[in-house]
Formats: sequence, structure tokens, C-alpha cells
Amino acid sequence: MTINRRTLLGALTAAPAAALVSGQALAQDTAQVTGPVTGLPPVLHQFSIGEARVTVLLDGHLPLGTQLFANFDAEKANAALAKGLHQMTPAGLQIPVQAYLVELGDKKILIDAGTADLMGPNLGAMGAGLVAMGVNPSEISTVLLTHMHPDHAGGLVAADGTAVFANAELVVSQVEWEFWHDDAIMASVPESSRGFFQMARMTVAPYQNRLRLIAGEASVSSGFTALPLPGHTPGHTGYMLDSGGQQLLFWGDIIHSTALQFAYPDWTIAFDTDPELTAATRHQMLDRAATDGLLLTGSHIDFPGLGRVLRQTEGYAYQPAPWQFGL
Repeated sequence: MTINRRTLLGALTAAPAAALVSGQALAQDTAQVTGPVTGLPPVLHQFSIGEARVTVLLDGHLPLGTQLFANFDAEKANAALAKGLHQMTPAGLQIPVQAYLVELGDKKILIDAGTADLMGPNLGAMGAGLVAMGVNPSEISTVLLTHMHPDHAGGLVAADGTAVFANAELVVSQVEWEFWHDDAIMASVPESSRGFFQMARMTVAPYQNRLRLIAGEASVSSGFTALPLPGHTPGHTGYMLDSGGQQLLFWGDIIHSTALQFAYPDWTIAFDTDPELTAATRHQMLDRAATDGLLLTGSHIDFPGLGRVLRQTEGYAYQPAPWQFGL
């Protein structure tokens, strides 16, 4: 399979288009996406955490089919959906993809980079959001990656293979980097599944001369501490922002479906490289967030994706922050 800027959509919608075998992500051949992403309007939301200004940049939406959930139970899903306004379509639940710009002092820090045109015409708006803010990509000083899936790293690289953020240092977990650059692991999966490895390598390649690999819980940039959150990928990482006595946790892909996974934390998805560890990490973070009253945001929590976790008799619930929060 040839991987380029116009592939990688079919695995998200075909049934069952993805599976996990021996802890490694496998996906069937992806479908061709016809044409580059064009015309998506910028959608963003801003708020303050201490001295930091945070902008949530909506990259777009993708369908998450029910066949991609392990342990999916239609009756339980319908009960969860009945509590809100989420709608199940023939393609599944529409989930957002979000990136974040954090402005702190003279630093502009990006957390994840969206998809660019890697994942179809309903995504790719993150760059338009930066343009709408008047932010030039050359102004980004640091990019913190939660992990190297294409909906998080795709926007790092331009169509000609050059770095979009020409002056940015790229920060990523060493475990994550080594996993996607391990030729033996890539060779061990079916050829049709190697696209994720090729994509991961392609998107980060222009940053190898300004790359910082991190390990464990570590201070990474102005006010940010990296938190290992393994499972979804081996080096999946969250980032805690501390500013002016306030905290905000960017927890990446701990949750993919706001409607279902707060209520049913054991429901993993086919793109989790280690489902058992994913569920354990999710339980740990949901418990911590509820116990500590953490303010958090996540790449796939319903836009603008800012809120807290509430403990329920069974499972958890998500409490979204009001839109005027932090203004």
C-alpha cells in the first residue's frame, strides 16, 4: 500500500476495519480520499488559565463506528445516548479532533497539530484556526505531541514534506518515537497495516534536527509537565499546565467518545494498541480527575472539550465548563 497525503480514511469507517493483535495496531487497507481538504471554516474557543491563554482549535469531525468498540452493548449505548443529544448515525458517532494553542509570555506552544489533509474532507481546519488568530506557523516555539497517530501529527508536515512549524521544537515521548520507528515491529504487522507507521514517520521526519525525546513525568516547557498515559499507544502522553495557581490537564485520547466512554470506561476502541492497559489508564485518570476536581480537556471530548469528571454510581459523567469560563 502506498501511503501519501490522500490516504487513510477507510480504517475509521469500514467494519471491522481495525483490530489489535499481540498489542500492535492493525488496520485494513485505507480508502483513497478524493482531493485535498478545502473550505473548512475556522472554529475555535479561547479561555485563560492563570497567565496562559488557551485556544481550542477544532480540526473537524470523524465517524467512530460501533464496530470499533470492544465490549460494545447496544442496549447500554442507547441508555447512555438517551441522557444527551448525541446521535448515532449509520457511520457511527461523530467525534471531534482538536488541537490547542497555549500562549504564555512570549511563547506560543501547540499541543498536537490536527490532520491536515490526511483523513478526509471533514477534517483539516486546525491551520485555518491559526490563520484566523493571525498566528503564523513560524511563531510556534514548541509542539507537544500526545502521540503519533495521524489525527494528532498530520498537521506537522506540508504537502511537499517540509515542516509546517519551521522554528518549533518537537517534544514527544521516547517510547512513542521508538515504537513507530522500530522496523521489526512494523515488519511484524501485515503490509496493509504498515500505513500508520509510515504516516507517523513521515509527519515527524522534518523535525529530527530539533527533536526532544522525553521519558517519564518531566518538565517539558513553560509551565508544562508531561504525564505518561500509556495504552492507546505505548508512549501516549498527557500534559499538565500550571499557571498562576491554576491547572489544566490535556489528556489526549484518554476518551474518544464523550457519550459512551465516561459511562463505560472499559469500552476500548480498535486503535488502542494495548486495550487492557488503555482501560486501566482510563480508570486511573477518571478516578484522579474526579477525586481532585481536575479541569481537563481532551482531543476528542465534545468541542470545546473543557470540563470536569463526575463520579457516578456506575461509571463517570462529564461536566462541561460554561463557554464563558476563563474569559
